[in-house]
Amino acid sequence: MQFLLSQLRRLIDAIKRHPIQAALALPVLFLLYALALIPFTPSVSDLRKAKSATPSVVLSNDGFILAEYKRINRQWVPLNKIAPVVIDALLATEDRRFYEHRGIDLKRTGAALLSTLKGDLQGGSTLTQQLARNLYPEEIGRSITISRKIKEAITALKIESVYTKREILETYLNTVPFLFNAFGIEMAARTYFDKSADQLDVLQAATLVGMLKANSTFNPVLNPERARARRNVVLAQMAKHGKLSPAQLAVLTKRPLKLDFERQTEAPSPAPHITQQLRTWLIDWADQRGYDIYSDGLIVRTTIDSRMQKAANQAVERQMSQLQTLADRQLRRGQDTSVLQAGFMAMDPRNGYVRAWVGSRDFAEEQFDHVGQARRQPGSAFKPFVYGAAFVMGLPSTTTLMDEPVSIRLRGGQVWEPSDVTPPSYQPMSLRDGLVYSKNTITAQVMQQVGPERVVQLAQAMGVRESKLDPVPSLALGTSPVTLREMVSAYGAIANGGHFVEPMVVLRIEARNGQLLTEFQPMREVEPAMPKPQALELVNVMRGVVDEGTGAAIRSRYGITADVAGKTGTTQENTDGWFIMMHPQLVAGARVGFNDTMTMGAWGQGARSALPMVGEVFQQALRNKWIDQQAEFEIPRPKPRPKPEPDQGVQWPAPREVFKGIMDQLRGIFR
Repeated sequence: MQFLLSQLRRLIDAIKRHPIQAALALPVLFLLYALALIPFTPSVSDLRKAKSATPSVVLSNDGFILAEYKRINRQWVPLNKIAPVVIDALLATEDRRFYEHRGIDLKRTGAALLSTLKGDLQGGSTLTQQLARNLYPEEIGRSITISRKIKEAITALKIESVYTKREILETYLNTVPFLFNAFGIEMAARTYFDKSADQLDVLQAATLVGMLKANSTFNPVLNPERARARRNVVLAQMAKHGKLSPAQLAVLTKRPLKLDFERQTEAPSPAPHITQQLRTWLIDWADQRGYDIYSDGLIVRTTIDSRMQKAANQAVERQMSQLQTLADRQLRRGQDTSVLQAGFMAMDPRNGYVRAWVGSRDFAEEQFDHVGQARRQPGSAFKPFVYGAAFVMGLPSTTTLMDEPVSIRLRGGQVWEPSDVTPPSYQPMSLRDGLVYSKNTITAQVMQQVGPERVVQLAQAMGVRESKLDPVPSLALGTSPVTLREMVSAYGAIANGGHFVEPMVVLRIEARNGQLLTEFQPMREVEPAMPKPQALELVNVMRGVVDEGTGAAIRSRYGITADVAGKTGTTQENTDGWFIMMHPQLVAGARVGFNDTMTMGAWGQGARSALPMVGEVFQQALRNKWIDQQAEFEIPRPKPRPKPEPDQGVQWPAPREVFKGIMDQLRGIFR
């Protein structure tokens, strides 16, 4: 390279000293300049890679496609799946000597140069040169300069050395842009005519080929008259080169444009939030190892269960539609309302496999992830960590505290007085019932005995590790914002006997031929976050939430009889509703709330807003045997507590007996 540059400098100096002699050296100068540009053009290996470019694909655990990572909106089709009239129109208009040249048409280039010198700017690029521009817009560019034309010609020669003519045609037709985010002939056919490329007729083929000269100027949607005129030019070229008869040309040129236009969008992913996150992660992974996720055809196998993901999507959509109706009623009553959103996550507590992830009710409208990004107060859903800390400290679930008003003096002289919806009973209440019935006054007293620091330590050990937890008494009622992902993973640790397992989504990455590149293992910590006996005791208490407490609708409404435990959560003024439920093989949670923390009203309670989504997914999981109905936690289920006998009061005799007694007395009198 340095040698070539030095020779160029010597020739330039010679031109200055001896113009006539230097003119004879111009061809040599041009050749040296061209040689100097070779390193700035794509290599042969790059060309081979581009020819076999395959997007990476993300698969569910059961083999369904969750996403394809494409650089552009294109569907590659082989040449035999493209209507022959498209190829006829293309070659007749753009490069009639395509099969005769080796990338550069010297006759056409010379004619274009003469026309340009006369003031009539014309292009002389072959299809191969155009393909070079389409494949490598950054390396070659589109500016009207000698450097660009030389780099384009060099790349075209390289392409001809790597591709066959059929491959060049196929690659060209699959990479050329047609505006409206349609790349390639297949997407163009669908966008403008609602059909596949192999179904295009001669008029439609001529219309699309006509766009190649300038896809905006001759676009049939933006400029229909210009597009029709350009289409007729293409038809005339086809007739000139024997692809149409004069009679056919006369008839076809009179036909109007007939479009069936519809923008083509990529099919939405069933798990868009998680696959979008995976795209960012995979790019970093691939960059470090020399892969391109848009062309190397990587296969990413995930833990997502497509059936459960579909069930979760449907459950969120159904519940949010119903809740939005209630929200709209608030608006009609004069209350401002913003977007009502939800998040849902399900995972296997044994290995951390994420089975379903719904980041919002509609990814097209809300890309913000309400599972992993949104931090909101969990309310009473945080209480299990308070009671778990008490169990670890040695307090059994049978310990009783008085259900009475609580007043706690804080630092700075302020007083915190938590209360419940129902008035205090002034009766002893066990820790078990305090959690089952979500009593704030009992929970506050437990927090006083345990201390906020212990609760913070336990919650963090269980999985709430990214959000900041304030070690204050009110933390007992879930005042520190957290993510749904943290809460579900922490409940997963409870269900897993106190062992925290990091939620994982990617199982392994394979090359396009199936060769294993990387495999990932569950990240299970050696030391338990919580001793197993106390974790099982917490599970046993939380069974009561579902059996008789705030989560009882799981049994009554959804008919779930499996061994499950859980907890609802409702924040102050019903701004957020939570519900998380545990099974030995599945933990799932949901959160509902407005983006601006506006109150949802009575319907915003966790048992009414979030529970139905979890209940519906669990119902399907058990019914379809995605999880085992017979699976049990490692602690016997408690026997149902006997219901208290209703107060009978004074036992009055039946009316017939009263009447009989009166008649007997009357008979005795008259005797």
